Amino acid sequence: MAASSTLESLTEALRRLPGVGVKSAQRMAYHLLQHDREGALRLARALEQAVATVRHCERCNTFTEAPVCSTCLDPARERRQLCVVETPADQAAVERSGSYHGLYFVLMGRLSPLDGIGVHDIGLEKLLARATDGEVQELIVATNFTAEGEATAHVIAQALKGRGPSVTRLARGVPVGSELEYVDLGTIAHALSDRR
Repeated sequence: MAASSTLESLTEALRRLPGVGVKSAQRMAYHLLQHDREGALRLARALEQAVATVRHCERCNTFTEAPVCSTCLDPARERRQLCVVETPADQAAVERSGSYHGLYFVLMGRLSPLDGIGVHDIGLEKLLARATDGEVQELIVATNFTAEGEATAHVIAQALKGRGPSVTRLARGVPVGSELEYVDLGTIAHALSDRR
């Protein structure tokens, strides 16, 4: 039986998600159409709403529906600390640890010369302006412990050398090659408290 072009389009759309191959996308499409059409409609509406309303925070670059996110607006946050992460998922992982109460800057990526991602693609200029605004005293580089994350951390540290805030890095309690959103909360908490 040949699949309809609409079903093929749905499968291709689902394949855009990270880690979803052809077979997984087909299973998802079949499940939604066969067993959960209402769920499929809710998913479609939620995606449409998110794409229409979610944007980047003007201060920290994370996802938000307002010009400035609630974290940046929170007066209880420690404004002298700025934690730099690669993605909003990494920011959420640090938040779940309950060990950090400062502000964030989300790069929305990491340096990857092989993929054509350079310093201009990760908002380094915006980060440097924020880090040297006179308010930030410590910049915590919490990029992932991958080759690209390490390169990104190095470039950030070098760019800020002698320009104001002290630059620290998460301690090596986080396993090399890992991504923060998948690390357990205790490890993140220890890495934050033992940062160098």
